[in-house]
Amino acid sequence: MAYDLVIDIENTPGALARVAAAISDAGVNIAAATCIGTGEQAELHVLVPHPEAAKHSLAISHLAVTREREVVVVDVEDRPGVLADLTRRIARAGVDLDLVYVATRNRVVFGSADLPALRAALELERVT
Repeated sequence: MAYDLVIDIENTPGALARVAAAISDAGVNIAAATCIGTGEQAELHVLVPHPEAAKHSLAISHLAVTREREVVVVDVEDRPGVLADLTRRIARAGVDLDLVYVATRNRVVFGSADLPALRAALELERVT
């Protein structure tokens, strides 16, 4: 399983470095990250396999996870049209996406309020 953690940070030099250091100090790999910043604040999304260890280390560093959720991660080919193909399948199934970003090693991260329907649309079995 993979988890998207959201950390609200100040939009200042070094803020991302503090988060990355805290998570790596916990021995957790950041598989993807995306940040949306406006003005003085930014919302950082990080993809991790082990949220508890990352959250603990972030808390020690006085950084708080404001949201956490399980997401679906799909291995993809690196070619034009892959995202279009996947999102068409998701749309045909009537699944609403609320999060999409690209991860390391040619993977796409999807978030939805209905993960079982999203997995079914992508013909994925849940791995526990």
